[in-house]
Amino acid sequence: MARMLSLQDIRDAAVRVQGHVLNTPCVESQTLSQIVGAQIFLKFENLQFTASFKERGACNKLTLLTPDERAHGVVAMSAGNHAQGVAYHAQRLGLRAVIVMPRFTPGVKVERTRGFGAEVVLHGDTLDEARAHAYALAQAQGLIFVHPYDDEAVAAGQGTLALEMLAAVPDLDTLVIAVGGGGLIAGVATAAKALQPGIEIVGVQTTRFPAMVNAVKGTHHPQGTSTIAEGIAVGTPGVITQEVVKRLVDDLVLVDEGDIEQAVLMLLEIEKTLVEGAGAAGLAALLRYPERFAGRKVGLVLCGGNIDPLLLAAIIERGMVRSGRLARIKVSARDTPGALARITATVADAGANIEEVHHQRAFTLLSAQNVEIELVLQMRGHAHVAEVLEQLRSAGMEAALV
Repeated sequence: MARMLSLQDIRDAAVRVQGHVLNTPCVESQTLSQIVGAQIFLKFENLQFTASFKERGACNKLTLLTPDERAHGVVAMSAGNHAQGVAYHAQRLGLRAVIVMPRFTPGVKVERTRGFGAEVVLHGDTLDEARAHAYALAQAQGLIFVHPYDDEAVAAGQGTLALEMLAAVPDLDTLVIAVGGGGLIAGVATAAKALQPGIEIVGVQTTRFPAMVNAVKGTHHPQGTSTIAEGIAVGTPGVITQEVVKRLVDDLVLVDEGDIEQAVLMLLEIEKTLVEGAGAAGLAALLRYPERFAGRKVGLVLCGGNIDPLLLAAIIERGMVRSGRLARIKVSARDTPGALARITATVADAGANIEEVHHQRAFTLLSAQNVEIELVLQMRGHAHVAEVLEQLRSAGMEAALV
């Protein structure tokens, strides 16, 4: 079946989705290009109405339904972007949409999906349990199941973004695409290879969810349980998409959680754009394997922007620690009146800002006459951290990075 997915399918899908999804910008990031050593063009799919490329496949699939199928409605299983894409376009087309979500799905995603007029059913503790229930509902109520990736119409819809990228930047020589179940990369690879046979297609998975890598390369990387790139946390790749990946994708690479965190933060700071973990996977691959892409003209898809605010806050804070802009230091001094004032004054003179102070007398191995002060400081970088520590030591205090 996978061999039937063609450039014409994707061109037909582009006609169907035109005016219903955004033709998002595809522009060069000069700063990221300088950092990575490759010319990087970003496709801003996080600007779609539901903040994800998933709208494209959902829109194409729903538009292809027969009048009888439309009358019955659709059902989908998703804890994220696919749910919102199906719900939004079903509402736009006047179709009944039932979305089955696992019970652990964050409330904000449930409410957003309901906001698009979908009937949300919370069922099961895992995605597999939710999926089984969605199939059961489809059978019982005559609903059309809209698979998040293992469906030719869905993959064709996702592939429309490749047509837009190559229209905007015809001489791209590499596309780096996040891979979960494979719907996006199957559509993109089909379109791009037909238009430009020499283009290189590289898929990216997280080390915690390497299902497509294992299926295609025959490896046995262990499967994790969670990742900040939950949009590509797929345990079993699609049958249809897997065949396309085997035929058309040149390489598959793995990235770590830290690579993805760094990429999310860089896109926020440099491009002023918000992406979820899966949306940053492509940049994460370039940061991890710069020599692999050196001098290339690379297209990256920022495939989604739905990130939990608490997760984003944690990523920002951890990034500040890695870059030395947030540091935790421990200072030991004689427990005398004014000791804390002298420490804070020394820190202030060194140009650091105090975010937190912990004054510890009891829980310490120091002698009873001494006190331990733990400070969390806002700094300018690693060199500034060293400078602050040196000034504290010069003032007669013991100071060290925690």
